[in-house]
Amino acid sequence: MKKRKVLIKKQASTSPRYGCKPEERSTNELINYGIVNIDKPAGPSSHQVSSYVKKILGIKKAGHSGTLDPKVTGVLPVALGRGTRIVNSLLTAGKEYVCLMRIHKDYDEKELRGIIKGFVGEIEQLPPVRSAVKRRPRKRTVYYIDVLDIIGNEVLLRVGCQAGTYMRKLCYDIGKKLGTGAHMVELRRTRAGPFDESTLCTLQDLADAYYYYKEEGDEKELRRIIMPIEIGVKHLLKTWVLDNAVDTLCHGAFLNIPGVARIEEGIKPGDRVAVLTLKNELVSVGVAQLSSEEVMQKDKGLFLKHEQVFMSPGVYACAKIKDN
Repeated sequence: MKKRKVLIKKQASTSPRYGCKPEERSTNELINYGIVNIDKPAGPSSHQVSSYVKKILGIKKAGHSGTLDPKVTGVLPVALGRGTRIVNSLLTAGKEYVCLMRIHKDYDEKELRGIIKGFVGEIEQLPPVRSAVKRRPRKRTVYYIDVLDIIGNEVLLRVGCQAGTYMRKLCYDIGKKLGTGAHMVELRRTRAGPFDESTLCTLQDLADAYYYYKEEGDEKELRRIIMPIEIGVKHLLKTWVLDNAVDTLCHGAFLNIPGVARIEEGIKPGDRVAVLTLKNELVSVGVAQLSSEEVMQKDKGLFLKHEQVFMSPGVYACAKIKDN
């Protein structure tokens, strides 16, 4: 989520005749092409929460980004309508958790803190027996572990980690290295990629906001809760394209250097990159074939191959025709 410098490849403006800034979309468009950050309660599965969202809003599709066990609470972004494919970009995004760990025997606090510190960086985990992935050792990166509080045998931790890191296994491994044994008592997710607790809403909040929108015509609260789908790629590297390149990309053509208007620094070949219009509308997500520096230095060449195209063809069709 660190800010990157934006490099200007071509000075260009965007025409108000094509497209629309994400924040200016109608409420109905947001309902069918937006994302809500649900405060998942303990009890239902992540799939059930997505189903509740779908029923509340009366839409055909909704999908969550990263499964939480039924007992786990916290940040669960749910994409709406035709925006559900954005979850692929969120599944691999970094996560943050607040975890309550219980140590089984008496221990030395200084030793415990040292052991916890040793789990920051690349670690190897064997997924639990009951997990959605094949049970074999795999490497994961822990970005930070903050000890928030220690009361007796209970330790409160804040952990930032790579997607797919198991907190239950982390607690077990800390206890094993300490020689006392330990287990996870409670877990709450506080961040998933660009989504944190500052934008959370409950299922009841969503139901109430939708009621006021449909029955009383008051859309203010619903527009606060439902965010543009572009928030779902806020954590990705980005490039912005010229108006006259957009429709070609929407038809599946790869992005070549002449279509680039702006690009963030630090992009390397193989990085996943979000392609945006000059109004910040999401066009596609793809894999970079060149670095930012190469794009800035060259006039021709293939820059990006799409993985997913989000914008429908025709939105910028006139811009392409006019330019040609």
